[in-house]
Amino acid sequence: QVRLVESGGGLVQPGGSLRLSCAASRSIFGIMGWYRQAPGKERELVASITYSGTSNYADSVKGRFTISRDNAKNTVNLQINSLKPEDTAVYYCRSTSTLGNYWGQGTQVTVSS
Repeated sequence: QVRLVESGGGLVQPGGSLRLSCAASRSIFGIMGWYRQAPGKERELVASITYSGTSNYADSVKGRFTISRDNAKNTVNLQINSLKPEDTAVYYCRSTSTLGNYWGQGTQVTVSS
């Protein structure tokens, strides 16, 4: 079993930045991803990264979000820049590997002036 714990969310003004972190309880030899779910909307993929470091982004966040991972520390981070009100959502970490699929509990990001 894998436990994922997110941190780093908060309230930020439009144009601001945040860095989200996700710590896994064990090594993930697979894909780590960040998803988000806004009120009344379906959960959507924001960014993902393979164990070797190949990343993938949703079109809506390209150029503003950067995903990275530290395999030695079992962490994956999401640097979020130029935040917009429409980025407001609960952000979830997900791991996909031979161990199965696991989700973190989520961290709230609110973009508001």
